[in-house]
Amino acid sequence: MAEGTIKKLTDKGFGFINTGKGADLFFHMSNLEGVQFDDLREGQRVSYNEGRGPKGARAENVRPI
Repeated sequence: MAEGTIKKLTDKGFGFINTGKGADLFFHMSNLEGVQFDDLREGQRVSYNEGRGPKGARAENVRPI
């Protein structure tokens, strides 16, 4: 699993992870594991798997470290 930092959270149930590779990675609250979206904070470290969604790359199996 890759690791990154939550860069931005929205009030619409999605956010972006700073992967450290230049481009931020989208994630949706339906791709969280072991945590509720409302419990996440910007700057928090997370692990994830990189996947593909209808609009391109996205983070899946997102969980706090």
